[in-house]
Amino acid sequence: MSKESALPRALLWDVDGTIAETELEVHRPAFNRAFADAGLPWRWDRPTYLRLLAVGGGRERLAAYLEEVEGVAPSPRRLDALQRAKQGHYATLVAAGALRPRPGVERLMAEASAAGIPQAVVTTSSRSAVEALARHGMPSLGRLVALWICGEDVVRKKPDPEAYQLALSRLTTQLPDRQGDPRARVLAIEDSTNGLQAAHAAGIGCLITLSQPSSQEPRQGMGQALAICDGLGDDQHPTAVVQGPACPGGLVTLSWLGQLLERR
Repeated sequence: MSKESALPRALLWDVDGTIAETELEVHRPAFNRAFADAGLPWRWDRPTYLRLLAVGGGRERLAAYLEEVEGVAPSPRRLDALQRAKQGHYATLVAAGALRPRPGVERLMAEASAAGIPQAVVTTSSRSAVEALARHGMPSLGRLVALWICGEDVVRKKPDPEAYQLALSRLTTQLPDRQGDPRARVLAIEDSTNGLQAAHAAGIGCLITLSQPSSQEPRQGMGQALAICDGLGDDQHPTAVVQGPACPGGLVTLSWLGQLLERR
């Protein structure tokens, strides 16, 4: 097998917890500020938010919580108002410098871009949240990854595979024309069980890079991952592999990802 054919055909990137540690440090306080604006008594502490992360999508998470505490499903109008307020606070926090990409993310994206490997963002977050990250936290994101599949683009969010299926359909023309199922060498990079289940259901291999929230998830729910590590690695933060083959030099590289896909 040539060096080129051993590389992934495409990389599909989750955002929250994968590209940046957004959940506990930005999304959670943004929700809490929206509650305060509306005169509501709730404040999501870290344990509460970690529990709510089982629900994919911020709007869906909010709806589930309101129904839980009030005993009735909230109206769409009320949900929309709270979600708009939350998104505004999220953008403000990101603009103030609350987010930076996780170690190794920009490095690996740049390597894939230089190698001509198609990439996509596949997230349950809103497009405005990804735009805020790209504008203030990671200006290179829009240049390195042109295709974004966001929460507004799908009906069903992770762990449903719809977002990954949509990404695959839009990337089809960019994938190298080789024999076999093109999904066989497409890799999703995720941080959570929900994301892993979505990728697996779409027929895509998945690397888990544990985030602050997902490091507390049961490992038995991640058995379908091709590997689990604590990040992608850079000179100051070498990767520690939790499950899977050793990662030489402490850096997740394209060739190492290709080796993972060979193990499918």
